[in-house]
Amino acid sequence: MEQAGVIIGRVALIDPAKVGAPLTAMVLIRTNAHDAKWMAEFQTTLRSLPEVVGAYRMTGDLDYVLRVRVADVPAYDNFYKRLTSRISVSDISASFVMEEIKDTTAVPL
Repeated sequence: MEQAGVIIGRVALIDPAKVGAPLTAMVLIRTNAHDAKWMAEFQTTLRSLPEVVGAYRMTGDLDYVLRVRVADVPAYDNFYKRLTSRISVSDISASFVMEEIKDTTAVPL
């Protein structure tokens, strides 16, 4: 499966709480900019922020959803300030995960 490109990598799964990142925030972003330059800058910015563990371009009312791992709300505020100082968005909000019911990297086969 590796030779066929089905397996694209191997990882170690880390307990986020044991490494100081127990809080998950789902960050909802809307933007008025949809040009290639803005999108490239946005992607570069997200890739440079280690707190971003998932980033998704969406259909519907939202443009992007980020999954962010941080230590606590002040750490999220620091992340928020760094993100918004580097890239322009029209609206950003976050919801904090109270309980992880299911979180997996498995792909259903």
